[in-house]
Amino acid sequence: MEIIISNTSMEPIYEQITGQIKSLIISGSLKEETLLPSVRSLSGELKISALTVKKAYDCLERDGFIVTVHGKGSFVAGNNANLLQEEQRRMVEEKLETAILAGRSCGMQDEEIRELFDLIMEE
Repeated sequence: MEIIISNTSMEPIYEQITGQIKSLIISGSLKEETLLPSVRSLSGELKISALTVKKAYDCLERDGFIVTVHGKGSFVAGNNANLLQEEQRRMVEEKLETAILAGRSCGMQDEEIRELFDLIMEE
C-alpha cells in the first residue's frame, strides 16, 4: 500500500491518509479483509506521528471502511456496496462544487457554468 503525504498541502495529514486509503478501497486495490499496516509500521514508513495514523484509522473505522480487531490489526471492512457508492457520489459532489467555485471565482455566471457542464456532458 503506497501512501503519499504532502507537507505543503493545506489538507491535514490524517485526512490525506484517510482519503488515499478510501480511494484504494473504492477502486478495489485494497480488497475486503486485507490487513492494513500497523499504526506503528505506517507511521515509521511515512515518518509521521503514530497518533496521526491512529486518527486516520479511527476515521476510517467510524466511516465503516475498516474494522480493527484487538491484537490482530486493522482490516478492510466487508464490502458494503451502498457505502462505497455513497462515498463515490460524495467525491463527485466535492469535485463539482470545486469546479463551480473555480468558475465563479474567474467571473463566470451560473448560466455559463451550466452551458459548459452541458457541453462536456455531450461528449
